[in-house]
Amino acid sequence: MTPLPDRLQRRAALIRKAGWEGAHETPFPGDASSRAYVRLTDGDRTAILMDAPGAAEAPACPPDANAETRRALGYNARARLAGNNTAAFAAIAGALTARGFSAPRVYAADHEAGYLLIEDLGDALYAREIPQRAHEGRLYAAAADTLGALYRCTIEAEPEAFGRSWRILDYDPEALLAETELMLDWYAPFRGSAPEPAMRDDWAGAWRRAFKVLDAHAPGLVLRDFHAENLIWLPDRQAEAQVGLLDFQDALFGHPAYDLISLTEDARRDVAPELARPLTDRFFAAAGLSDREAFDAACAVLAAQRNAKILGIFVRLAKRDGKARYLDLLPRVARHFVRDIAHPALSAVRALVRAAAPGVYAEADT
Repeated sequence: MTPLPDRLQRRAALIRKAGWEGAHETPFPGDASSRAYVRLTDGDRTAILMDAPGAAEAPACPPDANAETRRALGYNARARLAGNNTAAFAAIAGALTARGFSAPRVYAADHEAGYLLIEDLGDALYAREIPQRAHEGRLYAAAADTLGALYRCTIEAEPEAFGRSWRILDYDPEALLAETELMLDWYAPFRGSAPEPAMRDDWAGAWRRAFKVLDAHAPGLVLRDFHAENLIWLPDRQAEAQVGLLDFQDALFGHPAYDLISLTEDARRDVAPELARPLTDRFFAAAGLSDREAFDAACAVLAAQRNAKILGIFVRLAKRDGKARYLDLLPRVARHFVRDIAHPALSAVRALVRAAAPGVYAEADT
């Protein structure tokens, strides 16, 4: 990592070179990541400075790493997270904007220091607009249409921006499994006791069998955090460009149901329950998919997988990082999870949950 004094010098140099020297700076509130954001304002124009210190997270996954190597490198490599990699954000943003999607345009980059200067898409987050200023059904329908358009388009496996390329990898069973294990590592001890070592082998086997339903559909680009706090409503734009996209640097090629589930089973807000089925229907048609029974099974499996991950992450954020507010979100996620594992494709997982993390059922009732 570049030493701090030098990083600050390079920050100033990037702002100056991009033509924003002297702009007023307004920090954004912190979130679950180690990145920081500042809005630059100069008269009528604005931009966002992303501060992503590279040493703040574990290393990303080398493209050719096997499962053993990924486990040795740590969670980011196992789960194929980009971490604070500005090259990943810039390259994927460029690929998205080139196809008409409203990712922030990248104006300037210092990948070595971990800074990007990007387009300011405004403050109209879905989570803020609904319900006071915008109709939930309209915004969510636009989001489903955007996902359908994203699935239909072709994204190169190694996009490039500002002299750096980024390899988009597959959301493979190893990555999916690593995320479910956060439930064993963090949530189960928090609401009960740590599972026995033998339980981990059974857990892995049950999930890997469930993941086989994902083979029925061709993979597409999965943004991985497609929910109301990462979507910006841009009504003055057209079609899929009306939905501003944030937080996609961890994107992988995976099953098309993943981002849809991120949208409809939001961990941070209650989505109107009557929207889930119509949104699924809308996305299924917009994406041009077939085999609805297999798709519904995949939705259940990926919903359970994602919510198992979130249960673990939220406890980790509270216990390890001191962000206790995430504990308040656990009941909603638990309700999603308990409903998801009721699907027949998850019967083996369901049996293990009752043994390894029975507290989730009590959580779901709160």
